[in-house]
Amino acid sequence: MDHTTRGRSAGFSPAAAYDDGLRAHMLRIYNYMGLGLALTGIVAMLVASVPAIYVPIFSTPLKWVVMLAPLAFVMFLSFRIEAVSGTTAQTLFWAFCGVMGLSLASIFLVYTGTSIARAFFGAAAMFAATSIYGYTTRRDLTQFGSFLMMGLIGVIIASIINIFLGSSALQFAISIIGIIVFVGLTAWDTQSIKLQYAEHHDDETRQKLAVMGALSLYLNFINIFQLLLSLTGQREE
Repeated sequence: MDHTTRGRSAGFSPAAAYDDGLRAHMLRIYNYMGLGLALTGIVAMLVASVPAIYVPIFSTPLKWVVMLAPLAFVMFLSFRIEAVSGTTAQTLFWAFCGVMGLSLASIFLVYTGTSIARAFFGAAAMFAATSIYGYTTRRDLTQFGSFLMMGLIGVIIASIINIFLGSSALQFAISIIGIIVFVGLTAWDTQSIKLQYAEHHDDETRQKLAVMGALSLYLNFINIFQLLLSLTGQREE
């Protein structure tokens, strides 16, 4: 065996193979998430630009069905992921992103395009920074999981209460705390997704893990975006 062949053999190791597999897995998750966000944005803009679609939805009780439909998809995927195939899970994810776009169409009717773009790029910067941190840090973030979940529950309860109160001060506090919580969850989820990866998983399992990972990160991004828009968005005159 010559030196070149020995060098190639030495360079190929189980650790290198694992790293390559992990990078491919994370790239698949980020691709799913990115395509999901693109689908959501396209659907939202199309619906908001056609009065014949958005008027019957957002001026009637049907808006509650549209707003709650994404939650039904999340609940189904979370509790029934093991019972469906990887292809079905992926199809449900795309359907969820489309329905979320329908739900978010109203922001184009309420906020200016400039403020929506500003909130989007602000959310993208926050998400990217914290997801990279979650992927690269050697610190164990699992200890923050219970704290972040308590914060999430608190934000949800406060948001429900404020539907009836309509307090701008409470909404301001919800937005600030909510952004902190979802930024933290982005780092925590990214590390959890990384730790869940294993080389022995078959393609079906990897696809399901990729869908659930993309769903978790997608939800974090959408919530950061919405809270940031609520905090800084300029309403249409």
